[in-house]
Amino acid sequence: MVTAAQPLSPPAAPARRVPSVRHLGPNWYACVMGTAVVGTAGAGLPWRAPGLGAVCTALWALSLVLLAVLLVARSLHWRHHRDQARTHLLDPAAAPFYGCLSMALLAVGGGALTVGRDWIGTRAAVALDTVLFGAGTVIGLSAAVAVPYLMAVRHRTEPGQASPVWLLPLVAPMVSAAVGPLLVPHLPPGQSRETLLLACVALFGASLLATLVTLPVIFGRLLTGGPLPLALTPSLFLVLGPLGQSTTAVGQFADVAPGVVPAPYAEGFGVLAVLYGVPVMGFALMWLCLATAHVVRARREGMGFSMTWWSFTFPVGTCVTGSQALARHTGLTAYDGLTVVLYAVLVAAWAVAAVHTARGVVSGALLAGPRPAPGAPRPATARTT
Repeated sequence: MVTAAQPLSPPAAPARRVPSVRHLGPNWYACVMGTAVVGTAGAGLPWRAPGLGAVCTALWALSLVLLAVLLVARSLHWRHHRDQARTHLLDPAAAPFYGCLSMALLAVGGGALTVGRDWIGTRAAVALDTVLFGAGTVIGLSAAVAVPYLMAVRHRTEPGQASPVWLLPLVAPMVSAAVGPLLVPHLPPGQSRETLLLACVALFGASLLATLVTLPVIFGRLLTGGPLPLALTPSLFLVLGPLGQSTTAVGQFADVAPGVVPAPYAEGFGVLAVLYGVPVMGFALMWLCLATAHVVRARREGMGFSMTWWSFTFPVGTCVTGSQALARHTGLTAYDGLTVVLYAVLVAAWAVAAVHTARGVVSGALLAGPRPAPGAPRPATARTT
């Protein structure tokens, strides 16, 4: 009786794939930013509750873990799905999110000195912040140049497509400006300290001027083009980022300037912290009310959860730290009260975004690709292995 021939060797195992990271875009770094700022902002509250310090440090540690996981996952994304990574770079709606990588590195680095040193020690915190600050600043400056360049020469955008997302690569240098002064006291006195401080001032100016020429385009689009699409509505909170972060930055300049720069300039930084910070924080509060009204409207019209909800976290956190800076330099209890109120909003927003994100990751919904329209042919996309 003849039987079927048995294969001489077992069939080759199929190539290993990493499908779970194919649609993992740079916007996921917002989770790191939002988590880190809850910890660092909580460390500066005027009234300390028992155990708050430990909670803030734990949140910073969580942001450090999230950063490490995302760096690995995004590396796998670039290695196994280069076609999708290039698509993100050439998509005007996705490319600006490359600024989030810089801000995630900077937020975790700044948190190391603010709260992380309670667990890892000052020397380790300084070393970690130095590495992350250097990497974040280089990446942030690169994104601030590369993304607008791509938008000009490769992307096809129209005025009606203006979005607050455009601010993301531009605000990254401002985060460097706000975080950098934390390292100044750990440098040798003299030229080193003054150079770093003035470099942070230069980063402040670069980001501020870029924001000032971009924000009118976004505001004009909002007034003349109608409300943003429902899923994009939370991105209106991104405008708070450069406002709160710049207020934080000038406050940090004033904190470290004495003894670093000559006396007249040190006093000037103290004046700038108030004369710049007060009106900018006023505009930030006005924009917060405007953005909240748009979000309430969008929610009533059926806006569901998406990763844009993380826009409620880091930008609000920068307003918390900005309010803390104003409280230090004005001595007004009103800013202490504002700090507490904004921090309560931040914690609530972070909790909602974190819970929904965890559910989406467990279910796989957030890592799945966009669903094609009913009846539409399935696109044939190449996959790099």
